Amino acid sequence: MSSLSLSGYRDAVCMLRHRNITYLNCFVETPGVGPDHLIGCNYENEHCKVRFEKRDDRRDGTAKGDGSAEILKAQRWRWSRQLGSWYIPQSRDRRAKHPHINSTAAALRTVGFTVEVDINDHHRPSSEVEADKLARQAARVDTLDAKADRKTRTAETAWEAERDAYSALPEAGEPIKVGHHSETRHRRAVEKSWNALGRAVESERVAATARGRADAAAKNTDHRYAPVTVARRIEKLTVELRRLERARDGYARTLHTTKQTGQKYVETHAAATGDHRERLLTEIDHTAEQLSYWEGVRAHQLAEGVATAYGREVIVKGDLVRYAGHDHRVLKVNAKSVTIGSSEGGSWTDRVPYSEIRGLRDAEGNAVRIVEGARVIATGPSAA
Repeated sequence: MSSLSLSGYRDAVCMLRHRNITYLNCFVETPGVGPDHLIGCNYENEHCKVRFEKRDDRRDGTAKGDGSAEILKAQRWRWSRQLGSWYIPQSRDRRAKHPHINSTAAALRTVGFTVEVDINDHHRPSSEVEADKLARQAARVDTLDAKADRKTRTAETAWEAERDAYSALPEAGEPIKVGHHSETRHRRAVEKSWNALGRAVESERVAATARGRADAAAKNTDHRYAPVTVARRIEKLTVELRRLERARDGYARTLHTTKQTGQKYVETHAAATGDHRERLLTEIDHTAEQLSYWEGVRAHQLAEGVATAYGREVIVKGDLVRYAGHDHRVLKVNAKSVTIGSSEGGSWTDRVPYSEIRGLRDAEGNAVRIVEGARVIATGPSAA
């Protein structure tokens, strides 16, 4: 847990904490008031948030004019009304942003705070993180649905008001009689009808936007666990794990080879040591745990038939693969992809990762299914 104790500036004492749910505890002491009247706040890494707690004579939130808001804003902190706290964007369930925290501490020291920082980069299990994410997403969907319903009712009310205002106008489009005693009343009715129409149209737009956001949020979880998305995430985590392991063990890479002499210019990186090695070991464990979780999700999708394990064992040259809404002839089968003709109609070729393939047919157009890792060609009327 990280502590950031602030003192010396308007008799303030503050503590900054960072962990898997990182938080910053701040206590502001009023001159002449005992410690029971301190103002406390928490900064959590799930949103890296700063939350002020109320107890006895404590009060919630930062004090206006104490200089904290200006410093936090300058250090790219944001205030969340929903959380009732300050937070660092994109910090939930991620490794502590050491440069960000250190720069914040330095800025606070500059104006007279005494700052102590203690960071614990412990990661929550991926299953717990995902369960928490799904719960938050479900709550967000409910909130947006309720908002969309409210905006829809507001739009309906606005249209009713517009119809009432329109019906109050003289019949048959009677023009305004300039100089007549009815001129002022007539102009007010026209203006009221016009304003009501504008409010109704704007309410309809707001309602449509709210409904669109609610529908998009409802699909977010499905997109996150779509077979293609899961496969891409596994590939990304696999690459990241290899990168971390190379940095841990050290590696060498060839930067350039001289054609005339064949001499190679090699860049060598020694194995990580000290604190850097400890951070790498923590990141390796965390990445390996994430990879294991998503591989389990992928295995479940394969077992349920939601996803299909295409690979070089079941695809042959000449097959038709379904990609980007079209069937493409396979020109070559590679280790991680297939080579097809240009999807744009050009003379070049494109590569399609196996995880991007949506369907498979043989050269004659018969559907190919994967049964227990084996290629099975469906023939007859049901083949389509």
